[in-house]
Amino acid sequence: MVRLTVLLGLVALGVLSPATAQARTASGDLAATGLHISDGRLLEGNGNDFVMRGVNHAHTWYPGETQSLADIKALGANTVRVVLADGHRWSANSPSDVANVIGQCKANRLICVLEVHDTTGYGEDAAAGTLDQAADYWIGLKDVLAGQEDYVVVNIGNEPWGNTDPAGWTAPTIAAIQKLRNAGLQHTIMVDAPNWGQDWQGVMRANAQSVYAADPTGNLIFSIHMYSVFDTAAEITDYLHAFVDAELPILIGEFGGPADQWGDPDEDTMMATAQQLKLGYLAWSWSGNTDPILDLATDFDPSRLSSWGQRIFNGANGIAQTAEEATVYGGGTPGDTQAPSTPGTPTASAVTATSVTLGWSAATDNVGVAGYDVVRISGGSESAVAASTTNAVTVTGLTAGTAYSFAVYARDAAGNRSARSGTVNVTTGSAPATPCSVGYRVVGEWPGGFQGDITLRNTGTAAVNGWKLVFAFADGQTVTNMWGGTATQSGGTVSVAPASYTSTIPAGGSVIVGFIGAKGATNTAPAAFTLNGTACATT
Repeated sequence: MVRLTVLLGLVALGVLSPATAQARTASGDLAATGLHISDGRLLEGNGNDFVMRGVNHAHTWYPGETQSLADIKALGANTVRVVLADGHRWSANSPSDVANVIGQCKANRLICVLEVHDTTGYGEDAAAGTLDQAADYWIGLKDVLAGQEDYVVVNIGNEPWGNTDPAGWTAPTIAAIQKLRNAGLQHTIMVDAPNWGQDWQGVMRANAQSVYAADPTGNLIFSIHMYSVFDTAAEITDYLHAFVDAELPILIGEFGGPADQWGDPDEDTMMATAQQLKLGYLAWSWSGNTDPILDLATDFDPSRLSSWGQRIFNGANGIAQTAEEATVYGGGTPGDTQAPSTPGTPTASAVTATSVTLGWSAATDNVGVAGYDVVRISGGSESAVAASTTNAVTVTGLTAGTAYSFAVYARDAAGNRSARSGTVNVTTGSAPATPCSVGYRVVGEWPGGFQGDITLRNTGTAAVNGWKLVFAFADGQTVTNMWGGTATQSGGTVSVAPASYTSTIPAGGSVIVGFIGAKGATNTAPAAFTLNGTACATT
């Protein structure tokens, strides 16, 4: 990705005309059904302002992970952006599959943003499809989408232009919008920016008004993807204010927080500005990334949120704090300030070395309890460990032979939270022995850095399902990037959790975790490794 330090100052704000925007939204009001745009805002069919707070979920690559929709909702989200494929690059999601996704979203009281991913990086990535092909896919789903305008937003194509001639984005975007409208689709349409969604050359910003004016219904919202290009507060606030000041609808359709090789996104400003301006945001992504640094949940497990996931769901201006359920589901009752009653003190059962099942007496609420948040109490602090829409949950990912204290909060759709329940104390069981061996090698070194890989071999007779590898560096080395697993480091001690594709080690089999590390003059290999608390042989 090419960085431009002048990023967003290249485009004059005058190209976004508030007067024209108002005219378009006014005409759009006449045809509005369900979710629609008015005066630069996304509204529900009843006129209630709706601010998206949610995440992206890679359904097309993980079609068996539909439980994720319930898990995302249980953590407080009101929206999920679902990755689909139109058949150009990946196998097309069938009409019945898309209908099931919509049904699952509705069952879990989520607004569903559906997007075609095959268009990603068109013009630069030779495998990418066109917006016209994506539009044909949506038209082919017309019968599935009909009547779902209250619940579904159609995101025509993900990041539909790369960095090659991004000015070419405008005409195909207009043509795709008009093709969908001519086919009779009345849903709110979402369009992604060029430059792999980040618009660092300002093409979407410069042409937003003409694109918006091309939609005869006025029900169009722009989506900016914010990654390492947006690494300063000024870049973020300038871009978002440009659209808001012009009364053109916009949201942050994808964003990341962890640093990558191109920079360190300023997610704190993104989330704070979105909250200040009442704009939607959808974090990338729930789980299953090839590079797991962007996984919000490890291996699709809502009780194993990464630091990125904790930031999004439970941090300042995060989902738990700011999301309000769509009123089409009965949520967000105007004036509802009454918190639910305090849930009962949880009881523990089915305690193992790494998990425990908790149950508690349900809370009550004047409107309705939307879910429960389970926290671990440690001294004077607490941390979220699980969420549930029922009064029971299994907490996983615990450490063997460790004492824990858990408590529960109830919350309603308006975001009101109960007092904390009483606590239950649990000590996990001893870890079963895991016969294992570990091979560690340095693949290459350079001044200040090195690449290594770790081979974990299961020398036992039963498969290992889920694991935690721990080792320590002696010379101040640090892991800066990892694939095949997710690393957390405290001092010299490194703990590694598996990626989804390395979480199972078959009997007699092995998995490999690779990483990039930083080092000083000395780079001694770790002397010992434990897998699930059991010392492993070294090879």
